[in-house]
Amino acid sequence: MIQTIPGAPETPNGIPEKAARLVYALYWSFTRVFSILAFLAAWEILARSGTFTHFQLPALSDGVERIWSDAVAGDLWINTALTLYRALAAFAICAVFGVIVGMAMSRSVIANWFFDPIISVGFPMPKIAFLPVVILWLGVYDVSKITIIVIDAIFPVIAATVIAIQGVERELIWSARNMGANNRELMTQVVLPAASPQIMTGLQVALPLSLIVAVVAEMLMGGYGLGGAMMTASRFANSTGVFAGIVEIAVIGYGLVKGMSMIRRRLLIWHQEANEPTTA
Repeated sequence: MIQTIPGAPETPNGIPEKAARLVYALYWSFTRVFSILAFLAAWEILARSGTFTHFQLPALSDGVERIWSDAVAGDLWINTALTLYRALAAFAICAVFGVIVGMAMSRSVIANWFFDPIISVGFPMPKIAFLPVVILWLGVYDVSKITIIVIDAIFPVIAATVIAIQGVERELIWSARNMGANNRELMTQVVLPAASPQIMTGLQVALPLSLIVAVVAEMLMGGYGLGGAMMTASRFANSTGVFAGIVEIAVIGYGLVKGMSMIRRRLLIWHQEANEPTTA
């Protein structure tokens, strides 16, 4: 007898189970990306219909052709590698120091007294306003770009870490204390594992933010990178190059977000959320 996936429509006799599972998986994969496919189709139709000029809205196919030509020439890989290097290097710094500062604020009165006003003032502030100062101090090269990304993306990590650790159930801490756990064991074996889902949420916010700020910094500072390539195309009124850059950034951002979701599920496989339905 053929077994069916729970929730899947029953398959007629004679269809192999693996084929039914494949059809079902493809069906749900299509439904998840239907809105994106519809948007891309509307883009191509509008561009080809004459509603917009080629300068205002080049066709998606023209953008894909431009991406392919950049890939063949090697410019795409150089610009993508530089943007990812800056974004991921800054994200790694944010992950390490953001969690450390958040842990210190949640466990030390002195650290909380020192950092809390800075976080309260800096979090809602548009940190890109520091860009002229960063340029004056550090120039327009990688160090300055990574610095402005860290300044912008570290705040969600710190805030998420503080909230997560402060929200750990007191009963867990009391139980660990009663069993003889010292401060290091309490932090590494009880508090951090219990707080890790919310900390991961902060990291999931910081990662796309790092990419966004990296692109903006490249646009404003110039040089190589996806943002710099888009600004170069804009200066030469190359609308196709600008929209091709938008597509490239969207694809890379989508990949980073999905990759981070996979890492989250892998690291939190022990957590109850791993058994809950997800649309990721």
